[in-house]
Formats: sequence, C-alpha cells, structure tokens
Amino acid sequence: MAQQGGSSSSGGGGSLNVSPMKPLASLKVLVVDDEPMMRTIHKAQLVRAGINDVEVAANGKDAVDLHVNGATFDLILMDLHMPIMDGCQATKELRAMGVKSSIVGVTSSGGAEKTAFLASGLDDCVSKPFVLQQIAHYLKVPRSPTNPPKYHNP
Repeated sequence: MAQQGGSSSSGGGGSLNVSPMKPLASLKVLVVDDEPMMRTIHKAQLVRAGINDVEVAANGKDAVDLHVNGATFDLILMDLHMPIMDGCQATKELRAMGVKSSIVGVTSSGGAEKTAFLASGLDDCVSKPFVLQQIAHYLKVPRSPTNPPKYHNP
C-alpha cells in the first residue's frame, strides 16, 4: 500500500527532521520531469534542504537508462506526463528491474490518472510542485533489503 502521509501540504521550504541513520548530504535523489522549470525548482528545493547529490532526467526512459547503467538513488521524484516514456511506464519498468528506491509521483493530475499512477508501483504521489514536508518521510530512512519501500503492486 502507498503511504498516504505525504499527500498533505503544510507550507513551503524549511529544514527537515531526518533520522541520524543517513545524513541529508549523503542522500541521492533523481528528479524526473520533462519541464525544465520543474526540474530546476525541485532540484533547488532539495539542494536548499541539504541534499548535495541531485540528478535530473527529462523523461522516464532517461531514468530507466540511468538504472540500467548502474545508477542508484535513495529517492526518485517522478512526473506522470512526459514524452518518450511516461511516469507510469518508467515506474513499472524500474520495479520490474528490482529497483527498491522510494518512488514518489509528482503530478498536477488527479482522479483516475493519479490512481493509475500510484498503482504503477509508486510509494506515494504528491501535487506539483511539491513542498519538502510532503516528501520528508522518504528522506529519513535509507532503503535496504531489510527495509524495502511500501509501494502499490501493479
């Protein structure tokens, strides 16, 4: 089941309370969005919060290719509507590849589209643009085989 705690918004930036298990500066985050402005905004929010390793991808295929080539991330922020490969297909492919990273959908869509996006294997889905408090939970605990993410199975 997706964790629904991330879907409420409680304001803008600010610092995050994170577990001492993994400092923010050591987290790796991938922002996947076809809109350059959204990539810039989301990356800036993460960097401002203290996350130094933020990569961006312009579509789902780029995200999948990064993983095929050995990249790993603690968190993937995935847009829904993108050219070449959308967020649903990319999430399904990443999960089929065994990617255990937390994947949080970031979309302006709602209703049936959001439900289908969650069902593709997301851990959660938040509104675009996100605020740090919406994804804070996913920045607290590193994922491992003994602490896998909880996501919707397709």
